[in-house]
Amino acid sequence: MCGLVGVVASKDVGVCLYDTLTVLQHRGQDAAGIMTSDNGKLNLRKDNGLVKDVFRTRHMRRLTGQMGIGHVRYPTAGSSSPALAQPFYVNSPYGLSLAHNGNLTNSKELSRDLFKEDLRHINTDSDSEVLLNVFAHELQRRNKMKPLPADVFAAVAGVHNRCRGGFAAIVMLSGYGIVGFRDRNGIRPLVFGSRKTDQGTEYMIASESVALDSQGFTIERDVAPGEAVYVDVNGNLHTEICTEQGEHAPCIFEHVYFARPDSLMDGISVYKARLRMGERLADKIERIRPAHDIDVIIPIPDTSRPSALELANRLGLKFREGFVKNRYIGRTFIMPGQSQRKKSVRQKLNAIDLEFKGKNVLLVDDSIVRGTTCKQIIQMARDAGAAKVYFASAAPAIRYPNVYGIDMPAASELIASGKTEKEIEEAIGADWLIYQDLDDLISTASEGNPSITRFECSVFNGEYVTGDVDEVYLKRLENLRSESAKKASKKSAHAKQGS
Repeated sequence: MCGLVGVVASKDVGVCLYDTLTVLQHRGQDAAGIMTSDNGKLNLRKDNGLVKDVFRTRHMRRLTGQMGIGHVRYPTAGSSSPALAQPFYVNSPYGLSLAHNGNLTNSKELSRDLFKEDLRHINTDSDSEVLLNVFAHELQRRNKMKPLPADVFAAVAGVHNRCRGGFAAIVMLSGYGIVGFRDRNGIRPLVFGSRKTDQGTEYMIASESVALDSQGFTIERDVAPGEAVYVDVNGNLHTEICTEQGEHAPCIFEHVYFARPDSLMDGISVYKARLRMGERLADKIERIRPAHDIDVIIPIPDTSRPSALELANRLGLKFREGFVKNRYIGRTFIMPGQSQRKKSVRQKLNAIDLEFKGKNVLLVDDSIVRGTTCKQIIQMARDAGAAKVYFASAAPAIRYPNVYGIDMPAASELIASGKTEKEIEEAIGADWLIYQDLDDLISTASEGNPSITRFECSVFNGEYVTGDVDEVYLKRLENLRSESAKKASKKSAHAKQGS
């Protein structure tokens, strides 16, 4: 999962892009980058690290231009090479740069075709570079000295004809404009908005509505599945549906974990959805264990706080903050290595003993992925003196790999894969484990926008909405992106650097 932003304005956009990326930092902490276009001249700064560390004053002074794109990276492949930081760039045609969120499920075949048929060289194993080169080839086929909106939309249509998977992308055509587009199922999020100035209308395209809010842009709407939104260098807006739309199925994990609670996604308030997750959990507890002995509800900060608060309200129980979070530690789940995730938990959280001592506590988290984090947190609660430690997940059991841009590539690394809830309960050391039911989770989001009848829930039910994922693909993905594969790749990279 990554964060994207593109801006066309009447003055330099570098600072605006920087500020927006800090707002989107929760979507990726591995790398950050900004590219601006100043009368056709491109300016780029990107590197590994947080936004505040990648960009210094000297860099910002060089990021001039009234048009630009930015990216914060979350590495689904586990690699942290600076070469994989975005935006990516190709010089032909026009000079194109891309920021991408998601994953192409046919990137291997596309990479081969780009080399053999389109005569394009791919320099990394990133599917983002593949996507950029597909777009570049489709745009070059139009053979225009100056691209018109129709040419841009035709190129996006070509991308949809060739690329499969879940993706949202923003491409900047140097000196001409910025186009944002979304996969035909709308799996990955993208929204756009505008703001009025004395010089005219300015536009922003971004992953989340909170990015627009932070810079004073008024939200126009979400980019529709299969749609492209093109803003030319003069600030004119053009939109078009570029492919036959599939069933709209946005990723429900955005509401569970990734998105900021103050964002709206496809018309759904993330915060309200998380409140409803707590309500549904409370209803389930009353249904299956009405005579429970829970004394206090404690959230695992920060994502689960709305769910835990509403759960406590619904059950009439005390809500307490039992853990203090070190805000200088990144989001554990999106760290690139399992060893780093393990190390960070105790650094990230510290228990307040008074809230645990002698009590039966229900810990509430947004989800359980690998189980490592929650196991350590449960032990922290016991060490703090809890009599019993119950654990509630605002999401159902995650049993299947994700192929659309979330770092859950190997079923063998998911604690719930092949296990019963009782076995998971024993594995994490809880006295009682309760999962959200999938139907209830779906209802928490669909209640915010009844027109969406399906969500991408493959990590819970193994149903992949693009229809092109089979066991062979999943096995190949596991071989490429499992923890062991990541370690081997890192070892190889270090060996090359030393030779």
